[in-house]
Amino acid sequence: METRQQGLLDSEPLQEVDEDMVSEVDLNNSVSEEEREEIQIELAKLEEEISTLKQVLAAKEKRHAELKQKLGITVLSELRQNFSKSWYDMQTSTAYKKTSETLSTAGQKTTAAFSTLGTAITRKFGDMRNSPSFKSFEEKVENTVSTIKQSKVGGASGGGSFEEVLSSAANASAQDMPSNAHLTESTERTC
Repeated sequence: METRQQGLLDSEPLQEVDEDMVSEVDLNNSVSEEEREEIQIELAKLEEEISTLKQVLAAKEKRHAELKQKLGITVLSELRQNFSKSWYDMQTSTAYKKTSETLSTAGQKTTAAFSTLGTAITRKFGDMRNSPSFKSFEEKVENTVSTIKQSKVGGASGGGSFEEVLSSAANASAQDMPSNAHLTESTERTC
């Protein structure tokens, strides 16, 4: 008889053992033949009960569907009812209430922040309009418009509002521009 020592790394591949065979061997070793027969009888009874319960459940599910049909309950109405109940449950939950309160508070703070920002911007524009630089710029624009108005309109006396001056300058510019008819004639001549 030759004894062979194997090292940590076995050169032969591992062989898989059938699980049924292992459990059968374990069962045979730890359970007597009499106990084995009792276990098999109990197993057969359990399988029969399971089969009966499945049949009873199928019959009850069928009856359940028939009753719903008689009441006019459809899958869609059930879904709608479940959704409504879930929505109500969610709205009454503590987490929803806390989130709703937090979002409400955040909305109020955001509104207040935008209001403050708008007020600050309005104040800055007012300050800027009253600044010496803006006043100087405004005077230069008014003088320029007044000069344009006098030269284009034929030297009419200054005066009038800023809007009137701009309007008359725009009208004068429109009169100086060639019409489409003149443009068409000139392009036809050059072609």
